[in-house]
Amino acid sequence: MIEPFNDEYFMKKAFTEALQAFEEGEIPVGAVVVSKGKIIARAHNLTETLTDVTAHAEMQAITAAANLLGGKYLNDCTLYVTLEPCVMCAGALAWSQIGKIVFGARDEKRGYQNLATKVTHPKTEVIGGVLEIECRELLQEFFKSKR
Repeated sequence: MIEPFNDEYFMKKAFTEALQAFEEGEIPVGAVVVSKGKIIARAHNLTETLTDVTAHAEMQAITAAANLLGGKYLNDCTLYVTLEPCVMCAGALAWSQIGKIVFGARDEKRGYQNLATKVTHPKTEVIGGVLEIECRELLQEFFKSKR
């Protein structure tokens, strides 16, 4: 039996957010936070729009989810994000005690797994490579258009 609400399903929702970022001229990274099988937060990069270097998709999603839940901890939540979190975002995710992180493409230059492997919360499960090709190709298309 095919599970309709699996990691790939939710990563497609995050990818939709990344497409919106692309259309807005933002680096195309999208994120969703899921709790009990439901999306409770959607976000994409807003660094250019807000002129704020901290306005990454993950940061926006963490804030929206915490506001909705009325607390700072996201222990029972999963973050789906199209690009491996940077060290800043991984640190914020650690402070939120997020239960699970699922990302699409690896970030070879600035991803936390290259720079600070122990930054995530010890109980957080991390899965990478979900819709990796699609996520990577969108980022490559964006940066090619900027050159």
